[in-house]
Amino acid sequence: MPLTQLDDKPALVVIDLQKGIVSQPMVPPAGEIIGRAVRLIAAFRARQLPVILVNVAGRAPGRTENTAAFAPPADWHVLIPELGVQPSDILVTKLNVGAFYGTGLDRELRRLGVTQIFLCGISTSSGVEGTARNAYDRGYNVVSITDAMTETNAEAHEHAVRVQLPKISEITSTDEVIARLG
Repeated sequence: MPLTQLDDKPALVVIDLQKGIVSQPMVPPAGEIIGRAVRLIAAFRARQLPVILVNVAGRAPGRTENTAAFAPPADWHVLIPELGVQPSDILVTKLNVGAFYGTGLDRELRRLGVTQIFLCGISTSSGVEGTARNAYDRGYNVVSITDAMTETNAEAHEHAVRVQLPKISEITSTDEVIARLG
């Protein structure tokens, strides 16, 4: 479903644009996604709308054979400088796939009166889709900015964009969001 309206209180949620993740080979390339995310961030900030920057700092406890090999470098979790973090931004660090579970994201959004979230970032079928599902389950109007998301697996990206995200969100582009924010 395409973008039908802009709520009075939307927020932009940018998923996992951090040093250790953007350095991986992505389809589409991470550089394109970073450029679009920076444009979206600027548009939301210009209207004094909430910008939420999410990073992942590890993995939730689980099966040891899946987590033992995960040994990221020290700056793996650091948000990329292109985002230009501002004091008004809401920073969320997660240990899970989605940005809601185990964080204060829902509380922050409700405190601000947010009813609609716009999602972009990495990885389409994991962090972005997981956050979209969490938001949908909590009653937010979810919008997926599909030309501003990517991941390492082209098939997983396409499946998320064509099959999964349209079930739980409206689908739009960076240019359409910026035009609507006007």
